[in-house]
Amino acid sequence: MDTVIYHNPKCSKSRATLALLRERGIEPDIVEYLKDPPDALTLAEILRRLGLEPRELMRKREAAYRERNLADPGLDDQALIEAMIADPILIERPIVIHGGRARVGRPPESILEIL
Repeated sequence: MDTVIYHNPKCSKSRATLALLRERGIEPDIVEYLKDPPDALTLAEILRRLGLEPRELMRKREAAYRERNLADPGLDDQALIEAMIADPILIERPIVIHGGRARVGRPPESILEIL
């Protein structure tokens, strides 16, 4: 079964989640999403698997969130997805996809629900 982690190697939670996968014998495909952000269709599919709305997956404390005025309730889902693709630092991390299901690894142990 393929497992994918959207990973930021500078993030301690992301590193801990990757270690947790490896401790369980799972070597995931690693997507360093800051270097290789998902396209709009992929991000929409990740959101569907997570059961989240775009704003729920956004890192609201990032400067880019304020600078782009992404708290504006008038922005639709597509605008928020486009903002995350343009500025992938806005995407919460890490995201693990396994067996067609997905979880955000915050805390890292939350991914155990889908393994």
